Amino acid sequence: MSIRNPKQALYEQFAIVAKALGHPLRLEMIEHLAQGARSVEALAVKLGQPVANISQHLQALRRAGIVSAERDGKFVHYSLADASVLSAFAAVRGVAERHLAEVDRIVRGYFDARDDMRSVTRDELQRLMRDGLVTLIDVRPADEFALGHVPGAINVPLSEIKAWSGGADTGKEVVAYCRGPWCVMSFEAVAALRSLGLAARRMEDGMPEWKAAGLPVEMAADGVAN
Repeated sequence: MSIRNPKQALYEQFAIVAKALGHPLRLEMIEHLAQGARSVEALAVKLGQPVANISQHLQALRRAGIVSAERDGKFVHYSLADASVLSAFAAVRGVAERHLAEVDRIVRGYFDARDDMRSVTRDELQRLMRDGLVTLIDVRPADEFALGHVPGAINVPLSEIKAWSGGADTGKEVVAYCRGPWCVMSFEAVAALRSLGLAARRMEDGMPEWKAAGLPVEMAADGVAN
C-alpha cells in the first residue's frame, strides 16, 4: 500500500518518541535505567511510586522503542534500548539549559549554591587518577555502584560522607560523581566535604555519560546488584 505523504508519516513516528519522552517521571526512569537494567519492582522502590504506575510508564517507553525488556524467571528487567536514548535525553536537557529561564533559576538557586566551582572533565579525571592526585568517590547507592562504576572509585553513599571523611587522605582532592550532571547527590556530597575541611569537586557528568563515551567500567566483586 502506498503512503500518501511519507514525510508526514515519518514525522508521526518521530512524534511518538518525543511524546514518550515528554514526562518528568519517564525522564527520571531513563536516568535510573542508564545505570543498568532494572525490574519494575526495583524501579518502583527507587522512585517511590506504585508498581502499577511504573509499569504503565515503562510500557509507553517500550512502545516508543526507548526501552527493551527481558524476562528473568518471575521478573521482567528493563534497560535502555541503546546509547542513542541517552543522547536524546542529553539533547533535551541541553536545549532546556540553553533556552529556559526557569532552568537557569533552579541552577543558580540550588546547584550553584552548593558548588559553583569548575567541574572535573573526564579527560582531566583520568589524568589525575593516573598521577594519584585525587580520591574518586561514587556517591550512588551500593546497588547502582555494583552495576558498574569508574575504575578506582570508592563507593561512599551520600549518607556515609561524614563517617568516611574522618579517614580520608587530606593530601588529595576528592572528586565525586553520581548519576549525571545534575545529580543532586554529587552536589550535596561536595558541599558536605568542603564543610568538613576537604578539597572537593564534582566530575562534570555521571556514570551514564562515562559509559556512553566508551570508557572502561568496573563491576562490583560479585558483579551483581543488590
